[in-house]
Amino acid sequence: MIMKLKMIIASLAIVAISATSVAQTTQRERIKQGVKSGEITKTEAAKIAKERQDILQTKAVAKADGIVTAEEKKIIKKERKQASRTIYRKKHNAKDRK
Repeated sequence: MIMKLKMIIASLAIVAISATSVAQTTQRERIKQGVKSGEITKTEAAKIAKERQDILQTKAVAKADGIVTAEEKKIIKKERKQASRTIYRKKHNAKDRK
């Protein structure tokens, strides 16, 4: 019984880590594609990169004590959503990149 519970918990942890990595990679790819296509300027890309660094810093602080609380997870999720919105806005604004 305890062994099954440990296996389930380990599986859930792996899924959670994988989902986080996929979300990060997706944002990275969206930024690269936006710069390559000219939808995002270098200045805009720098702002987005700063925002991503802030998210990584928040995650590091949350993990520093060994426990990421529900409140910390909520803050990180909110920051990720905001970064995603920023990427969308920068890709769809009316700035001329040519």
